[in-house]
Amino acid sequence: MSISGLNFARTCPAPLCHPALASRRISMSGTSLSDSTSGRLSPALALNRSPRLGWIAGLVTVIIWAFWMVGTRHAVTHDLPPAAVGIVRFAVPALLLAPAVWRRGFWPKDLPFRTKLGLLCSGAPFFLIVATGMESAPAADIGPLLPGTMPLFVALIGYLVLGETLGRTRLFGFAMILLAVLCVAGPSLLGAGNGAWRGHLLLLSGACLWGIFTHAYKRSRLTALQAAGLVGLWSLALLLPLGGPALVRAAGDGLADAILVQAVLQGFLSGVVGLVLYGYAIDRLGASRAAALSPLGPVLAAILAIPLLGEIPSLNAVLGIGLATLGVLLASGIFAAKEKA
Repeated sequence: MSISGLNFARTCPAPLCHPALASRRISMSGTSLSDSTSGRLSPALALNRSPRLGWIAGLVTVIIWAFWMVGTRHAVTHDLPPAAVGIVRFAVPALLLAPAVWRRGFWPKDLPFRTKLGLLCSGAPFFLIVATGMESAPAADIGPLLPGTMPLFVALIGYLVLGETLGRTRLFGFAMILLAVLCVAGPSLLGAGNGAWRGHLLLLSGACLWGIFTHAYKRSRLTALQAAGLVGLWSLALLLPLGGPALVRAAGDGLADAILVQAVLQGFLSGVVGLVLYGYAIDRLGASRAAALSPLGPVLAAILAIPLLGEIPSLNAVLGIGLATLGVLLASGIFAAKEKA
């Protein structure tokens, strides 16, 4: 959001790759993607290094985000309870990134307790709340209410708790995000609908948890993979007793294929590939240009939900997606960056 040096956090629209993760050093097997505070390429050099590949990486990341929203909605309404899906979500990154966590410690003693709790907000609590909300909220509503409001909650926490300031352009963007929330959630909160208001409130609660995580991550000074691995390991430990029995029953009931699909989508693509690709896109394009791709996620999710889930977006959802898209673009600071350039 408005945190200096945390461009990813203020523009990331979805919970698939940790929001500030690409703005810190991402290192694996000796390779790295890093920002200006840890040796990241200068903007001019990054833009000269094949921006086409950066656009491709960003678009693939957006596609992953969209499939995550639709895939999670399908899983919790057809095959698996939220806790079981959460195990699949965090098991893959927890195992793959365990070496990164091992070097830093599974419960870093140098981090304040509140910071560690804030980091864990993006794990099991976030996933359980969001996945439960997806049980009753249509896929087209997820985009405006979850990734669409994440910038708003990060900014509110920064303003109310940390005393950060907000420019006029970004304030206008946040106002548009609020209008998007009213368009999508207003009718259900007023009693028109079939209980979707419960899902709407849960999605907004999840976005608030993500805002807490964003600020905690900035203060943790963990690398991207350390944070993702730490959250994955602790989330897996918390979810195993809750979702383990249901996951075993689902496998015994012939849902092994569905579990495998979720493992690929939730764990590998969302938990690892999306993280690395978005960091690559930011290095090649710069944070502002990469941010311009983020609103495509909710749009694509609404389109995918038509053939995959049989869900036709309502007029309110379409309006909400449009307002949230413009709001996120304004809140990300992309237009302010162009003016300065």
